[in-house]
Amino acid sequence: MHASHDHGPTPRRFLPAGPLRGRIRVPGDKSISHRSIMLGALAVGETKVTGLLEGEDVLATAAAMRAMGATVERQGDGSWSIHGTGVGSLLQPVTALEMGNSGTSTRLLMGLVASHPITATFTGDASLSHRPMGRVIEPLSQMGADITASPGGTLPLMLRGLSPAVPITYRLPVASAQVKSAVLLAGLNTAGITTVVEPVPTRDHSERMLRGFGADLWVEEEGGIRTIRLRGEAELRPQTIIVPGDPSSAAFFAVAALLVPGSDLVIENVGLNPTRAALFTVLRQMGGSIVELHPREVGGEPVADLHVRHSPLTGVAVDPALAPAMIDEFPILFVAAALAKGRTVTTGLEELRVKESDRLATMAAALTAAGARVTEQEDGLTIDGTGGDPLSGGAYPVATKLDHRIAMSMAVAGLVSQGGVEVDDTAPIATSFPTFQHLLDSATGNR
Repeated sequence: MHASHDHGPTPRRFLPAGPLRGRIRVPGDKSISHRSIMLGALAVGETKVTGLLEGEDVLATAAAMRAMGATVERQGDGSWSIHGTGVGSLLQPVTALEMGNSGTSTRLLMGLVASHPITATFTGDASLSHRPMGRVIEPLSQMGADITASPGGTLPLMLRGLSPAVPITYRLPVASAQVKSAVLLAGLNTAGITTVVEPVPTRDHSERMLRGFGADLWVEEEGGIRTIRLRGEAELRPQTIIVPGDPSSAAFFAVAALLVPGSDLVIENVGLNPTRAALFTVLRQMGGSIVELHPREVGGEPVADLHVRHSPLTGVAVDPALAPAMIDEFPILFVAAALAKGRTVTTGLEELRVKESDRLATMAAALTAAGARVTEQEDGLTIDGTGGDPLSGGAYPVATKLDHRIAMSMAVAGLVSQGGVEVDDTAPIATSFPTFQHLLDSATGNR
């Protein structure tokens, strides 16, 4: 939960704004931030990380790696310095590893511990303690780890690692980058070849970064099925990592600049991993001007500066095959659709009903309250846009259901409304993007 709710909600009315201009940077990618600390803590020597996302989840990962013997320090200039122990040399933590609300930290760190001869206890907050860990307990147990979880396979749990662990071939029963990553991380200290088979491709940040740190990892693809193999007993080499800006955070500013007349904005250093960046593909299909400047590769990840200019948008039918690579971006896409010319249709989005909120129902209600024309189906929304005319806005606060992405999406809707849109609570935005309101105010000249 969010600490700020101890003091009740923090509402704000987002008013029509001037064009978005200049250059901005959004916070670093969360997935890459977690992994850079974990792998840096397993490499001997100094790994330097700049642009780390300093949210509570990532700091939980840093604290855990410290507890197992790595040195993880924030420098005065905002960069981070990590001195690792080497694969196989993690130390037994003295106290429980406190994971807060971070499912990523928990599942990936369970993988790391599983092939080391140490025992660790994982605890989390009330919300994390309801989330299923059985999906990682199963493969890690096959590798030889001894795991005692709470009833229902949840936290708190105790994991006794086995070294040498047993290399396995594991076919993912559920599409989960976290489960895949846990098995691969366990494979780092396991003699032989650890194999993960993915019937449905998921985010590939772990594979890219493992390779970047020097692990022997290769991927075969046949008939849409990916087979990932990792040769164990790896020696990781320290790296210098510039964490790319989070594409999910950049999405709000890209859509705002497309919608607000006169906008001409450069969003610097955006990660464009193809398993994450499909929103930009769809916005271009709608007629959005989004140009990649200075495309480059950083730590195995594709990165570019995005130059976004105000563009009249036209509604499209969004290919459901793109959904996994833009699942968190649908709330802000719905705002773009509400201002486009014609009809936008989305399907295959059942997954959105089980996110931080039921994002289909919550966005349908919020956009309707702000004057958009929205029809809700079981697996998506159909939106008839205004053709660029501003939304009417709303007299009453829209309900964001404590969902950070809904709050930010409706903030952008306020910029392109006549009377503004009042968001019932801006506090949850801090979970993924604490500087959002400040950046939005400065880009629109509302300083």
